Order: sequence, then C-alpha cells, then structure tokens
Amino acid sequence: MKAVIMAGGEGTRLRPLTSGIPKPMVPVMNKPVVEYAINLLKKHQITDIAITTYYLSNYIMDYLGDGSKYDVNIDYFIEETPLGTGGSVLNTGEFLDGTILILSGDVLTDIDLTKAINYHKQKGSKATLILKRETNPLEYGIVIIDENGRIQRFLEKPSWGEVFSDTINTGIYILEKEVFHYYNKGDSFDFSKDLFPRLLKDNIPMFGYVTNEYWNDIGDINSYKQTHFDILDGKVKIDFGARKISDGVYIDEDSIIYDDCRLVPPVYIGKNCTIKSGVLIDAYTIIGNNCTIDETSSLKRTIVWDNCHIGHSVQSRASILCNKVVVKNNVNLYEDSVIGSESLISSNVTINPGIKIWPYKKIKEETVVNNNLVWGTKIAKTLFGNRDISGEINIDITPEFSSLLGSAYANLVKKDKPIIISCDDTNASKAIKNSILSGALSSGVKIIDIENIMLPITRHAIRFYNASGGIHVSLDVYEKNKIHIEFLNENGGNIDRNTEKKLEHLYQRQDFERCNSDGINDVVKVYNYTSLYLNSIIELLKNTSKIKSKRPKVLIASNNETNIYLINRLMQSIGCRTIIDYSLIDIEIKDSIINSIKSRVTNEKIFLGYLINENAETLTVIDDKGNIIDSERYLLLSEIMLGRSGNLSKFIVPYTVTNQVDEIGSCYNIEIVRTKSNLSNIINSMLDSKESDSYNQYLLNFDAFSASAIIIDYLLGNNIDLSDLVNEIPKFHTKQKEIYCDSSQRGRIIRQLIEEHKGQNIELFEGIKINLPHGWALVVPDNEKAKFNLYAEGQTEEYAEEICNEVYDRISKLINIT
Repeated sequence: MKAVIMAGGEGTRLRPLTSGIPKPMVPVMNKPVVEYAINLLKKHQITDIAITTYYLSNYIMDYLGDGSKYDVNIDYFIEETPLGTGGSVLNTGEFLDGTILILSGDVLTDIDLTKAINYHKQKGSKATLILKRETNPLEYGIVIIDENGRIQRFLEKPSWGEVFSDTINTGIYILEKEVFHYYNKGDSFDFSKDLFPRLLKDNIPMFGYVTNEYWNDIGDINSYKQTHFDILDGKVKIDFGARKISDGVYIDEDSIIYDDCRLVPPVYIGKNCTIKSGVLIDAYTIIGNNCTIDETSSLKRTIVWDNCHIGHSVQSRASILCNKVVVKNNVNLYEDSVIGSESLISSNVTINPGIKIWPYKKIKEETVVNNNLVWGTKIAKTLFGNRDISGEINIDITPEFSSLLGSAYANLVKKDKPIIISCDDTNASKAIKNSILSGALSSGVKIIDIENIMLPITRHAIRFYNASGGIHVSLDVYEKNKIHIEFLNENGGNIDRNTEKKLEHLYQRQDFERCNSDGINDVVKVYNYTSLYLNSIIELLKNTSKIKSKRPKVLIASNNETNIYLINRLMQSIGCRTIIDYSLIDIEIKDSIINSIKSRVTNEKIFLGYLINENAETLTVIDDKGNIIDSERYLLLSEIMLGRSGNLSKFIVPYTVTNQVDEIGSCYNIEIVRTKSNLSNIINSMLDSKESDSYNQYLLNFDAFSASAIIIDYLLGNNIDLSDLVNEIPKFHTKQKEIYCDSSQRGRIIRQLIEEHKGQNIELFEGIKINLPHGWALVVPDNEKAKFNLYAEGQTEEYAEEICNEVYDRISKLINIT
C-alpha cells in the first residue's frame, strides 16, 4: 500500500497564519500539521509516500526531506499550475501502481487507516471514501450511503436546504488505480466534483467507511484553535512529544518555569522557554519553542509560536502570536486577535477583539488597534443570511466594513462593464452606499450611481445598462437601525450561493486587487432613472387607451412613502384615479389594518386595492369583491393570467408551493418547473429564461410597480373583473411552522428523518419532502437562523393540520434526544 499526501493548499482563510508558509506547514503543538499525517501513515505500516505540492513547495521539501528521519520514503511531485485534487494525485504518474491511500496534509486525524483499508478490501470497492458525522456539515461535501455502505449521492458544500445527511467527506480515500482511467496525466480535475460523480454514474463500486474517530479540517482560525484544545483535552490520539509534568500540564525539555508562576491545566510549554516570576499560564494556552514571557503577564487560551518574546504585564486572551513576534510591556491582546510573524507590538498597545495583523508590522506605543493591518475590520465566517448581508448600522455594518465589501464585490465582476449602485432615501443607507462605492472604485471598476430608488428599479437598471451587476442598500422598515445590502448579478437577480461564498472568502482574505490613481474612474450619476423605468412599464402595456377611457379607481397603500409616491405617479400616468391610504406608514402590516383597507375597497366601489411591501417586490391585491390575494394565492393568480395569454410554456415556482399549481398548469398546458425556494434561485430561473412570459412572471411576482400596471392592463383589455380570475384559483390547504433547533443538531435530525422514512415516498431536492396518502410535509433547515421551516399540505384543512403537527412533534422529539 502506498499513500499520497495532498499538500498544495495556500490556506487563504487562515491568513495571516499562512502569510509566507504553505497551509500544511502551519504548526500544531509545535509541529507542522503535515508531520502528523506522515506519522499516522507510518503507524499503519504505510511507508512509501508521495507528496503533491504547489504553493511554496520548498518549505515542505526542506523540512521533511526524503522522509528518512521518519523512517519513510518520500517522493515529491510539484504542480506548475493547480490541477485540482484528482489531477494532483494523477500527476504522480508511475507512483500509482496499485491500491493507493490519499489524504490531505492540512487535516489532523487519528483515524484507524488499517480498519478502513480492510473494509475497502472486504467490500470489493474500487473507491472507498472515509466519512464522518459532522454537526454542521455546510462547509464540507456530504456523502449519502445506503444501509450496506454503498454511495448513493454526493453534495458538494451544500446549503442547509440541501443537507440530507450529516455524513461528510473527510478527503481521505482508498482508490484502485483503474478509477483514474477517465483522465490523463496533466488533466485538471477534482475527486468530489468530477471523478466520483462519473464513477457513480457508471455504477463503479464505491463505498463509504463511516468513522467516529477524530478528524478536523484546519480550514480557518477557529478550527485551528479548536484542534489545539482538542489535543489538550485528549480527544485525539497523537504523540506531540512533550513530557507530562502533572495532570494536563506538558512541559518540554530545557524550559525554565519560575516557582511563583501559575499553570492552570491544560497547558503546553515547548522547548527552551523561560516563564518568569508571577506569570499566569491559564487553561488552553500553548507556547512554542524558545519563547520568553516576562513578569506578571497573563495568557489564557492563547497560542504562541516559536521564538516569541512577551514583555511584562501583558494580558492575552484567545490570541495567536506567530513566529518571532515581540510584544512589549503592558499590552492587551483581546479575543480572537492574530499577530503575524516578526511583528513588533510596542508598549501600552491595545489590540481589540478580532483584529488580524499581517507579518512584519510595527505598532507604535499607546496605539489602540481597531482595524486589521494591512486591511479590514472584523471577519465573519458567514456574511450572508437568507438573501442579503444585514446588521445594525455602525455596529455590524460600518463604513469600513462596507468599503471592504465594495472592494470584494468589485474583484468578482467583469471590469469592462459598469456596476449599478443604489439605495433607498434614508441617510443611513446613503452613508453605507457611499462607503461601498469608495471601496469598489479603489478596485478600478466603473460605477453608475442611480441615487435613491427601490430594488426593482435597480434590477431594471442593470439590464438596461448591460451592467456586470449591482448593489442596493436599504434600511429595514421595522428595525430602524438595521441595514440590508443586496448583491445582484448581471441579469438583475440576487447572486447565487456559490458567488456569495466567493465574496465571503474574498472579504476574509482581504487581498484585493487595487488600482493606482489613473485607474480610478469617475462615478456616473443618473438623477432621474425612475422616469425611464416608469416609461418602460408603460411601454409594456397594450390597453392604455381603454384604461384612460374607463379611469378605474385604484387604492394604494404601503409602509414606505417612496413606494406610494411612485405607484401613484405610475397609476395616474396610465389614466387611473388614485386613492392613497397612509395607514400602513410606520405600522407593521396587521390583519386589522388590511381588513380596514379591504372594507374601504368594497364600500367605495374601488376597482382594485394595492398593498406594496417595503422593498417594492411583493404585491398584495384586493379585488372588487373584497378578496385579499397574497402569497401563494397571488402566485396562482399570476399563473392563471399568464396561462390565459396562451404564450406561457413554463411556469417557475418555489419547491414549497402548493400542488394546486400543477392543476392550473394542466388546464393551460403549462410545464411546472420547481426550483429551490431561496430568492436567488427563483428570480434567476425567471430572468435566465429565454421566454418573454418568464420575464413577465418575474415582473408580476418581484416588481410590484410593473405588476400593478400589468394587472389593470390585462383586466381592462379582456373586459373582466379580477374577482372572475380569483374564482378560478383552486382551494388548497397548507400549513407552516418553525421549529427552533441548535445548528449542531440539524444535520443529525435530517439524517434520522431520512432513515425513518426509508422505503417511503420521499424527495431530497430541498430539505426532505415526505409524500403521504393525504398530502405532504417538507422540512427545510433555515440558512440564516437556527431553525427548521416546516411546510405541509393536505387534501383538507384537517389533514394539513394533522400532517404538520405530526412532523412537528417528531422533530421535537428528535431534538430532545441527546
């Protein structure tokens, strides 16, 4: 048996730890993490090892040499360009002459490789993946296996709605050489994205070996720290070569600890260290080799690399100090701060929580460091919620943070096209928009600022100007200090999850491409784009003469004054008489208010009532009989309108929608296309379609201004009342509930639900959908909050209630099982 260690990673999410060293060389308990992989292989009698490298290869080769100091044989294979995980292994050429074990050089594990190899042989497997249960599987590839361990499906870094198991791919594989025949040496391909799906499609025997042993991907700074804490807690069986002085206290040779020092276990102190009088080394502190800590300093949950000097009266809490850092006297290092190699922190400096300082920086005395050096503010692992980035103004969403977001987005889009930037009419939104604009300009993009407008108008402007994307900023109507930042693609739809992740990673790395003064463009300001937008709506209409002759009365209401102004302007332009109801301004939409507006529509014989939500995407309609049409009923109404036109072949709906959408589709010979229920998937499916009526579906469902005019144009053009169309909407019975659940349990619960309903009629397109004789239930983990969203439909109201309650109770019981 031979092994390949993949050691080409740059470790961008670990910066500044990996500024200047490759990720596999990051030290864990004073040894490069790749060294633990070699020791694990040797422990299981695997001594012929190939190491594939790409980034800063010499660091790895110089340290490990030919492997003789570990009693193994090491060959190196250097990639000139990145070849992907599969391509890098195939690049070893003749080394692959039999069964091969593959693992990453940047994970720490004590998995019993011998057991896994025996499992591979017993199953007659051509490709065995070592799998592990993970409480939060979002950042990993999920692998679904059957009861015999045979692999059924792969999901690469899914959203919560795609989590159908908590069994993740550890990146440790046992492969027979013939599985590589799909590719040639020098080809670029990945195991998970390319090779394994092809093997699965061709029915090649592939199995998953599930282990409960320790495995941790050192992918970011939090997981890096946790790995150390797990070692000190004895959760991983490795030999890190230190003497155990007492319970939980490890001190290596030639270190001097003064008698009045306090060591609170678990702690580890490396070789040749000096810990002076009155120092407190508190729990979960790791100190590297050749370090000195002067009098009365205090370190807790702190990781110190080699050759560091810490002065007297220093306070360090949950910090990381890289190699050769010098910290002078009376310095405060707060939680999650990181100091890059060979940096100097002068006396009386305060490094605030979450601050990252890149290597070779010098911080002057008395400085309070509030921002990252060279770049940035605080780094969040996940910036996006269900649809946007949001947070409190000047707390979560600061001008500095916003400027960096603008730079990150500008580095993702095409530079030969402009980006559209806009915001609502609030001062808070304008301030954040201007900060985003500054960051984007610094990266050399062209910007069109269309000033203070609503989101559907921004989407329209992106298409009109053939832009590469857009950003819209708005203040929350109900939470007055909460800012929303939406990122849009070149079609005007919200960016997809993959682009969100790219944006997050760019922001976290903060190594943006910047331009010089010649590369900074003028900002093109468009002050009256709203007029162009409203005229484009009028040009869509076919029956404006009828509207002007009949002059229908339309009631308008919204919780946003800009919406009221714009729709009033539009309605009057096409010939409607408008009645404005301000009762929703500054008041959350409630049934009593809506019922009051409904009564007004019927009592005053108003043709239609329109209620527009705060971002002008969603329209609630009150017809001439006082029927309130919103949510799913409105979606079905738009299907009927488009179906009656005779031009619609496909109707795009969220996966959560009622089955009655199929009934309407069959009446009008429309194919129903279900997509994942997040906003990006739905909007982009409509905007990407080549069919003009798919764009009309977008206008009806996500552009309230356009929808308001299109509905009136359709009704008067066909001489019908809206209530006639409403009568065509079939009755349906749906229920929805939320189940709050700790994120660490959600993967387990989804897996157990799937196992309990094995052999039954279930779907795994988004969450888990359980089809029952009298209806269905759909369980979808929420991407933003620690909860499940439960949807149910029944043939009757009673069945819907019963199905919803049964699944709710079952999930509640699973949550309570520890």
